Amino acid sequence: MKIQELADLMGLAPYTIRFYEKEGLLDSSHIQREKNNYRNYSDKAIERLKLIKKFQGIGCSIAEMKTILQDHDTNTRTNQEVIEWIVQKINEIERKKEEYDHMLVTLNWMLTYRKLLNEDPQQAEAMMAELRLSIN
Repeated sequence: MKIQELADLMGLAPYTIRFYEKEGLLDSSHIQREKNNYRNYSDKAIERLKLIKKFQGIGCSIAEMKTILQDHDTNTRTNQEVIEWIVQKINEIERKKEEYDHMLVTLNWMLTYRKLLNEDPQQAEAMMAELRLSIN
């Protein structure tokens, strides 16, 4: 299938698919060149793009995906190594979740403060004074 057909099927832009090819996430087992030099994508390309989307969904970088997909293709990691990688990824996501939770607390405080500036400036000033005390 041609790149536009694949892009439509996968919900991606053609340049995204070309980028994945350039980065080595798609290779000759996924793409054949026709005589006119057009790319012809195989059904394996669909499966590969589904994998790429899954790994992106859990926050994998391009470099991580290269390693993961290479290991997947060559079956070089043991099951224990895959388990260790999954645990590491879970820990990374937990750390990010804690950071996001902290950001949400800060943003909610800021929102409350700003609303109080309009509704009850004295209460807003009390909030700010409490914050200053907690910082010192």
